[in-house]
Amino acid sequence: MRSLEQVLADGIRDIPDYPQPGVVFKDITPLLADHTGFAQVVEALAAAGTDDDGNPVVDKVVGIEARGFILAAPVALALGAGFVPVRKKGKLPAATYEESYALEYGEATIEVHQDAFAPGDRVLVIDDVLATGGTVEACLRLIRRCEAEVVGTAVLLELSFLPGRKRLEGEHVSSLLTV
Repeated sequence: MRSLEQVLADGIRDIPDYPQPGVVFKDITPLLADHTGFAQVVEALAAAGTDDDGNPVVDKVVGIEARGFILAAPVALALGAGFVPVRKKGKLPAATYEESYALEYGEATIEVHQDAFAPGDRVLVIDDVLATGGTVEACLRLIRRCEAEVVGTAVLLELSFLPGRKRLEGEHVSSLLTV
């Protein structure tokens, strides 16, 4: 069996100048197409929602739109937890809470259903990439607004040259690969 490091090296490819010149996009579609590798990644991400003995310690797993959904749903299944989507504004049908955050080029807003969590639910947040940390930070505010407890955040890939981890100082954040 390949190591997790090899799975990630084989499954994440760089696409230069996408979606705009100067950006190197991290494409995870080869990883998603590799059943064995994808299963290893799901298992590794799910570990962030377990105690030292490997027992699940979360009630819900949040996936942040859009690639976070792909990773979070199987993590929720692996942990025996519910899955909660955090979506871009206007995509959820019932009453929502919303949080806005700054981007380099403007502002964005994410939402969660007001009834997505019970007070005291223990929540693990899953996303594909930690970059500036703005999306994750807004997501954590949403969860806490619902009176749920954030157990941690796990990401597939962390971009160390951006301030995401610093912005989330004091939060439990784990990444499978840091570049």
